[in-house]
Amino acid sequence: MTPGERALAHVRALFPSGGPVPGTPITVNFHPDRPLADGRTVIEHLAVDGVYRTQYETGISNGGLGGDRPRWEQRMFGDSGSRPVYGALNLAGHPDGAAPRFGSCHLELRAHCLERATFSLGDSYTEPTILGTAGTFGAVWEGLLAQVTRTGNAVGVSASGTDQWVAALGVPRTQAGRALDDYVEAQVHDGLTLSADVAAVVADPSFRGTAYERHLRALGLPLRWHGGFRLPAGEFPDELRGPQAVALGRRIAARYGEQVLDAAVLGRAARDGDHPQLIKYLWHILVLKGRPT
Repeated sequence: MTPGERALAHVRALFPSGGPVPGTPITVNFHPDRPLADGRTVIEHLAVDGVYRTQYETGISNGGLGGDRPRWEQRMFGDSGSRPVYGALNLAGHPDGAAPRFGSCHLELRAHCLERATFSLGDSYTEPTILGTAGTFGAVWEGLLAQVTRTGNAVGVSASGTDQWVAALGVPRTQAGRALDDYVEAQVHDGLTLSADVAAVVADPSFRGTAYERHLRALGLPLRWHGGFRLPAGEFPDELRGPQAVALGRRIAARYGEQVLDAAVLGRAARDGDHPQLIKYLWHILVLKGRPT
């Protein structure tokens, strides 16, 4: 058995509750313009290698690389040795992907990737206790319905009851879901290659007409654009991620002469060495408060 097959078997044994996963794609959100150790960006590596690397290989994470996540992987996947690619199940068909926290663009995976993925109700960084697979998704689904009953919302979709929520999942969407912290995480095992596993790439419109658009097209995949997120630097609120992030946003705007911040401007600041955690916070605010391009 491969490490991924061992991980899947381990999760099936822990969570045998039946019920197939809904036939919606996994999305893998990423920032295409972030630099790696050799100076090349994420999208340049993707275009050359044709392989999506795990966060442990790239050293880039919007969650965490150490501490809680490896312990959770050990507990949930046993001694499989699997280090998965992390994405999220796009149950609601959000144009900005199921987990925009992790990037302005996303890969939309082919349906067969569902069969070699495990799923958790919540991000693994929080050490969730409810998991499933494509064939044993029952516990995750019941957890989602319980969340709707409790809060009236799950995966960025609000409804007055569970029946209404299930119906709402099937409504086509053109507006961003902005599901920053509310998603079913997908752990895709045994690697991810663009040619075999990815159906399309969906990009932020701030990259139109730039070198990053050329790199995105060089992937050889259908390219779509979502609505994007833009917000004047003076409209970033202090209360979401603190005054330090907001102050950095204003400095970035002044430095580049760009009074409206978007994904491309934040990427430029990241490449120029601005504080990575504060850049992440600015991106979170853009997702929550930004207006479409």
